[in-house]
Amino acid sequence: MLTRILFLLALLLIPGALRAEQSPAEKAGFAPKLTIYLAKGRANACGAGCDRWIAVEGEIDRDAAPRIRRFLAGVKDMQLPIYLHSPGGNVEQSYAIARLLRARKATARIGRTIVTACSGTQVDAECLNIKAARGEVAAELATRNAMCNSACGYLFLGATTREVAPDAAMGVHNSRLTFVIHGHPPPQAVAQYRQRQMVTADRDRAVFITAMGIGSELNDLIRTVKFESVHVLTRPELYRFGIDTRPMPETQWTLEKDVRPFIRKIALQKKGDGAAFRLLEWRLFCENKDRARLMFVREFDETAASKSTVTIAAGADKSAAFGRSPVRIGKYEVWSDPVAADTLKAMLAVPHLQVGETTSTPDGKSDLTAFDIDTSGLEPAWTQLQDSCPAVTSTPKPTGSLPAGASSSVSAAPPSP
Repeated sequence: MLTRILFLLALLLIPGALRAEQSPAEKAGFAPKLTIYLAKGRANACGAGCDRWIAVEGEIDRDAAPRIRRFLAGVKDMQLPIYLHSPGGNVEQSYAIARLLRARKATARIGRTIVTACSGTQVDAECLNIKAARGEVAAELATRNAMCNSACGYLFLGATTREVAPDAAMGVHNSRLTFVIHGHPPPQAVAQYRQRQMVTADRDRAVFITAMGIGSELNDLIRTVKFESVHVLTRPELYRFGIDTRPMPETQWTLEKDVRPFIRKIALQKKGDGAAFRLLEWRLFCENKDRARLMFVREFDETAASKSTVTIAAGADKSAAFGRSPVRIGKYEVWSDPVAADTLKAMLAVPHLQVGETTSTPDGKSDLTAFDIDTSGLEPAWTQLQDSCPAVTSTPKPTGSLPAGASSSVSAAPPSP
């Protein structure tokens, strides 16, 4: 009898679709179909020497994979990075697209592509038509508030190089099976069918994640997160699962239109085996047309027993030295020093800045550690910031540790939309 009921059920069901999408409220601001197009920005918009990228955004619909396959077949430059911004959608389509990215050995990042020709929203009919037109569209990139949630995460795993900026988010949760029933099959038969499909879905997800070279811990975590919720992966989780294994991911320099505008850069520095990351932040303020002020903020290291001197150098000759002791504000320590015009010019001209920290050791010697940060976005952001700079005057400038109007708060988490 049961066999007959299940056979009847199979006839009455439209094939189910496994979903991992967000709620309607969370999908606000996204196109209902996955959109893919070529974008072109300013010099170094997507990294050193990179000004073109592939944008993939919107909800992952049931026909997304064939559409993405056709598009990628026409893009001969295999080096173009792919920027994702999606709330999720159809899981099976995400698996298929992920395999396309794996075949291309793609580089994928989480970021929002902002088309400059769109006068309304980025998802209204006029803007979607602009994105659907052939050729490249002029655009800007932003990682702040960018997301790749739910099924988008599976798509993201297909890339061989994966980068999640400190102010972007990758969210995961368990899936939900949706299907349509015609007629009135017994509830027990429907429940049994649903259970079997979910078991199959769990198995397929585990196989897929393993095939993408990701640790099984990710699948274990996903199973614990209810469909109605979402877990944003922490930086240690991204590192431990093998999703983004960079020891110091960083944002570009971006203009923040605050009460007093400033330019910000955030980085997360791996500590030890990657079980924790330390937040670093730089803020560049304009004091006048010829002088800036640079703040360096980082989480305080409770285990440090010695004082440090921090410098930022633009090549061998120009540096901004933070010679004074930092100000302690909550769990952060803050350095602040003026930057002369010639030093600022040198900073704008180089692809990387060298950050050095000299720490006194108990035996009276000093220990130097150093690392580089890139200057992507710094020059165009400074050009914009100069519009708000006061003219040069003979009035002495304040020498306090914090610029007037500057907030000491820092955050590497994506701000709420």
